[in-house]
Amino acid sequence: MNLNVTMIAQAITFFVFILFCAKFVWPPLIRALEARQKQIADGLAAGEEGRQSLERAAKDADAAIAQARSRASEIVAQAEKRVSQMIEEAKSTAKVEGERLVAGAKAEIEQEVSRAKEMLRTQVATLAVAGAEQILKREVDAKAHAEMLAAMQRQL
Repeated sequence: MNLNVTMIAQAITFFVFILFCAKFVWPPLIRALEARQKQIADGLAAGEEGRQSLERAAKDADAAIAQARSRASEIVAQAEKRVSQMIEEAKSTAKVEGERLVAGAKAEIEQEVSRAKEMLRTQVATLAVAGAEQILKREVDAKAHAEMLAAMQRQL
């Protein structure tokens, strides 16, 4: 065997192998590599988009929290204002009610004083009449004593 023929045969075989690889092996491999590159690029883009979306969501959440806090403080302020109004209303209502009760008590006291004075007058008159009876039993001048008792009753 000749070394030249072997070398030429190997060169032809190698050339056929290269053509076979170039036609049937390399295109699927290149397509797979390109698809993989595209998939990685899409994944990186989606990751970047997700990161930006997360940053936007964090900013939105912070804004929403700030807004909720301000709204909560407004609600608390309104509640405190309403409580103070209710306390003031209750104080004024209690004051008016107290004044009404004091006025009613004063009127009742005045009525009791009037009743007591009237009762005292009646008792004094009764005592005066009893005293007059005693005097009249001892003395005969009933007219003078009756006038004296009537004057005493008028003075009382």
